[in-house]
Amino acid sequence: MPEHRVLLVDDDRTIIQALAVRLRALGYDVLTAFDGNSGLALALREQPDAVVLDIRMPGLDGLTVLDRLRDHSATRDLPVIMLSASIVNEHEALDRGASFFLQKPYDAAALIAALQAAIQNRTGARRCLPNES
Repeated sequence: MPEHRVLLVDDDRTIIQALAVRLRALGYDVLTAFDGNSGLALALREQPDAVVLDIRMPGLDGLTVLDRLRDHSATRDLPVIMLSASIVNEHEALDRGASFFLQKPYDAAALIAALQAAIQNRTGARRCLPNES
């Protein structure tokens, strides 16, 4: 598999660290941010192949970050996988342009499968993967 750059944005450092280790072991180049403002700035500057984005974060929340990514021509089609402990925002996230929505605690295999599918099909259909934990 060719190396792809993935941006992880979540205020939970434990989640970021665990996911980063898994993705690096699979050959991904991983960028990390711990709040929405930093994540947005990093996405615009580094142009990753995909973003894994938490919805609920202090400051700029994930849905706002998603909207701002969609507002920029350079990131309009960037695959974004949304994570949330609540399914309340599932339809809203998908309607606003998320490629996938996964509920926390997420299943690592499901998240990796969503990431691979999103990267392979940058303009693919948006859908929700079930939480398999």
